[in-house]
Amino acid sequence: MSNHKAGYVNILGKPNVGKSTLMNALIGERLSIITSKAQTTRHRILGIINGDDYQLIFSDLPGIIKPAYKMQESMMEFVRNSLDDADVFVYMVQMGDKPENQPEEYEKIKKMKVPVLLLMNKIDLFETNDVNEQELIWQTDFPQAKVMPFSAKFNLNANILLLDLIEFLPESEPYFDKEEWTDKPERFFVTEVIREKILMNYKQEIPYSCEVVCTSFVEDGDLLRISADIYVERESQKPILIGKGGEMLKKVGTQSRVDLEKFFGKKIFLETHVRVADNWRNNESMLRKFGYRDH
Repeated sequence: MSNHKAGYVNILGKPNVGKSTLMNALIGERLSIITSKAQTTRHRILGIINGDDYQLIFSDLPGIIKPAYKMQESMMEFVRNSLDDADVFVYMVQMGDKPENQPEEYEKIKKMKVPVLLLMNKIDLFETNDVNEQELIWQTDFPQAKVMPFSAKFNLNANILLLDLIEFLPESEPYFDKEEWTDKPERFFVTEVIREKILMNYKQEIPYSCEVVCTSFVEDGDLLRISADIYVERESQKPILIGKGGEMLKKVGTQSRVDLEKFFGKKIFLETHVRVADNWRNNESMLRKFGYRDH
C-alpha cells in the first residue's frame, strides 16, 4: 500500500478539558462517556478513523490527576504508556488555563520529538481578542507545537484539525482492519453507558465507588439480552444506589436502555444487579477483574 499513513494520536490534558467530546465529535460515535464530573474516563479507549490512504487511531485517556487510589494509579499508567507510543499528541487546554498550571506530562511532551497539536478548547465562550492573547501565550511557551483555537462542543476547526493530524502521520500500513472503529468489545460500551447514567444521577462519592461489569450479552434475533452487575465499595452504598422501592436503579436502567438501543440499533432487555466488593479501588485482584491491571 504505497503512501498509506497510519498512527496513534494520543489526546492528553487535565480532567474535563473536553478530550472525550473531541474524540466523539471526530469519530461520530459516542465511544467515550461524557459528563461534567471529573475522572469520567477511566480506561484508554481507542477510536479509529479510516480514509482511503490513512488510518488515525485516537486514544482518549483519563485526565491527568495525582492518584489517591490504586485504581487511579492504573488510570495514570494508561497515560504514561501513551507517552511512549504516540505518533502525534493532541494536548488540550481550556481557555483561561496557563502553561505553569499544567501537570508534569506537559513538560515531558515539550521535550519529546513527537509532533504536537495544542488545542485551546471552549473558545466559543470568549471574545476574539482573548483568544488571540491566549494563543500567543501558549505559542511562546511551546514554540514547536501547532497551537489551534478550538471548540469541541461546536466542532469549530474540526476539519482543519483532521487535515493537520493526517499530515503529521508517518507512512505506515494500517494497524487495524479498515472496517473497525474501536478496539473495545461491545460489552465495554454497555458498562460505559450504565456508568455514565450513574455519574449523572447520583451525587458525591457514589459514582466514583461504582464499577459496572457486563455479565451476559446475548443476541436473540432483533433483541439483545444484557445483564450487568453494578459493584459498590460498601454495604451502606447499596440502598442509595437502588433507591426507595428500587426507583433509582430503575431510572438508571431505563436511561441506559434508551441509549444502548440507539448505540446498537436493536431492542434491548437490560437487567441490573447491585453487588458489594469491599474497597475495590484499592484491591489488586478486583482491579484485574475490572480491567485496570494486566492479567
